[in-house]
Amino acid sequence: MSLILHRLLPGRVALLAGVTFSIVLLACQPVAAPPATIARKAAKASMAPAQMQPASFYETPFERRPSVAELTELGRALFAEPALSESGKMSCQSCHSPQHAYSAPNALPVQMGGTHLTTPGLRAVPSIMYQQATPAFSEHFSDNDGDDSADQGPTGGRTWDGRVSSAHDQAALPLLSPLEMANSDRASVVIRLRSSSVAARFATAFGAQTLSDPEKAWNGLLWALEVFQQSPGDFYPYSSKYDAVLRGQAQLSTQERRGLEAFNDARRGNCAQCHPSAIKRGAFPAFTDYGHINLGVPRNRHIAANANSTWYDLGLCGPMRTDLASRADYCGRFKTPSLRNVGLRKSFFHNGVFHSLDDVMRFYAERDSQPQLFYGRTDQGGLQMFDDLPPTMRGNVHVEAPFGAQRGGKPALTRAEMRDVVAFLRTLSDGFKPG
Repeated sequence: MSLILHRLLPGRVALLAGVTFSIVLLACQPVAAPPATIARKAAKASMAPAQMQPASFYETPFERRPSVAELTELGRALFAEPALSESGKMSCQSCHSPQHAYSAPNALPVQMGGTHLTTPGLRAVPSIMYQQATPAFSEHFSDNDGDDSADQGPTGGRTWDGRVSSAHDQAALPLLSPLEMANSDRASVVIRLRSSSVAARFATAFGAQTLSDPEKAWNGLLWALEVFQQSPGDFYPYSSKYDAVLRGQAQLSTQERRGLEAFNDARRGNCAQCHPSAIKRGAFPAFTDYGHINLGVPRNRHIAANANSTWYDLGLCGPMRTDLASRADYCGRFKTPSLRNVGLRKSFFHNGVFHSLDDVMRFYAERDSQPQLFYGRTDQGGLQMFDDLPPTMRGNVHVEAPFGAQRGGKPALTRAEMRDVVAFLRTLSDGFKPG
């Protein structure tokens, strides 16, 4: 069955009937040396849930089918339950902190996971807010007002590489990954669930015998996590200053307005190309087009796996994702995140290489004109642009505005305009109270 929420929020539409829930539950993705071996194990674990699910996940014959409200509160408790991990110390919210827009609670580029919480991560933890409309992954996505035939290329899916499109399979990833909560299989998760502080509430919700049936218990666990992450007040409240502006309840400051103009201007920031800022089909913007793009982000040498000079995280074409390994043209592409609550983040991009919005804006505006500010040097002392990609794949990097300036030339944005855009981005943080 497809659950339906009929909870209207001011200024936006509710989820439509028949829309299956879309959940992102990506915890930190740790990796240990040798990184290629660990990544293959993680990729194998990540695909197992989809292969083992019943024909219709939502038709699981529970003794009792709980209400949306019950599932939401049960999922909230499960999300915070560290007993579901092998270490007994890691919960979903260890990496997706509710106090930090459900993203990392610190400025580390990656988090620690695994059996003893000693395995350093591979990728930065994304926020899992505003994911409710994420489409299933497609290599040929079309959703363009006025011309739905326009092929936008690889789009959608969950995780930085879009490798999971099912909401309940996504919820299973951190539970089963040897790099994260480190359970060896589904049965191990259920055993831990039976002895957890949430067990009694789980049995009340689904029926007293559910925990004795590993298949049903597993599905109930994923279902509750899925529904919790569709709670509007928690995951898509649309309560930022910008939302208040769209509702006519507030106004942007002069600097914020200038920032929005530069953000939307195709000749300057061109940010709205991938992070649309306008209301579309009655829905407030998520500030992502859900696409996958190669930005040529600098290599983060604070990630342990990157100490191996032959190791590359190539996004869509591997190593965590394996089905597109032959698509060399996709290598280096990562999913475009929502910019909502971006002002609360402490690390940016898939590898957490930057730690402030000011640095992010400088990278966008000056990557090509001042590359020495961002990239390392070869052994011979030459500048090594796009150093987190193998040399043969550096032609995949996106070069449209604000990129494309000549080295030493004029960037698309001035430093003052960059500050204006940052001021605008801070209006996307939830919790604004109109005066």
